[in-house]
Amino acid sequence: MTVAWAVAKDGARISYEVIGKKGAPALVMIQGLGVDRWGWVRQHAAFSTKYRVVLIDNRGAGRSDKPPGPYELDVMADDVIAVLDREEIASAHVVGASLGGVLAQILAVRNVGRVDSLVLACTACRVKDWRRELLAEWIELAETGGTSAFALENLRWVISNRHLRWLSPLSQVVAPLAVRAPAYAVVAQMYAILSITEQVHELLTTITVPALVIVGSQDILTPVADSEEIAAKIPGAELCVVAGAAHGMMVTNARVFNREVRSFLATA
Repeated sequence: MTVAWAVAKDGARISYEVIGKKGAPALVMIQGLGVDRWGWVRQHAAFSTKYRVVLIDNRGAGRSDKPPGPYELDVMADDVIAVLDREEIASAHVVGASLGGVLAQILAVRNVGRVDSLVLACTACRVKDWRRELLAEWIELAETGGTSAFALENLRWVISNRHLRWLSPLSQVVAPLAVRAPAYAVVAQMYAILSITEQVHELLTTITVPALVIVGSQDILTPVADSEEIAAKIPGAELCVVAGAAHGMMVTNARVFNREVRSFLATA
């Protein structure tokens, strides 16, 4: 297990961790809004036996630098390339969740040859009006109430009602653990999401690598229709809907998520 830093084009230090088999195929995992690499903790054992797993802290989260915002999606995608270059990885399988899924899409359309396959989890390829309004509300909440207030509100969007009932007594503890970035950095990432253009959506048709689009049936933040849209645009993409899962399925439904992703990667 190695924790290291890559230097981005603008000088920001991007933290990442490498686990698994040296010399094995590279598997890069990118988390979502405000979440650091520990959001993949339930994937460590499932993938490190066959892959050289690179777990990245997006700028603004984890141990990566947190420069003033707003951030830009293209810059955040380039941060991932900086990590690949630092590790001398010519190409990698890429797994992205939520915001990380958007970054994975950008990587695939802008860096042909660096991406071997794509797993796009609980993500979207455009910001619809209702989600734009929601993000505006979250920005205001984070700016006025801080990370803890945002994290508590965010929890009900990422966890299914069934799991939320179990976690409710512990929500004051669980929520801050899920989102540990400072409020200004979370806001900076949200502005990056709001900056997504139709170009990302339009260029999905140019992706030629194998792709798996996976979503929970109860995801209310990036509903199944978002994943259906992505899968329809990427030639040959597979769509997997995990029954009973919500936006945080990598944690709450890890066994099913890991099984489906392993099965996909085995033939990618």
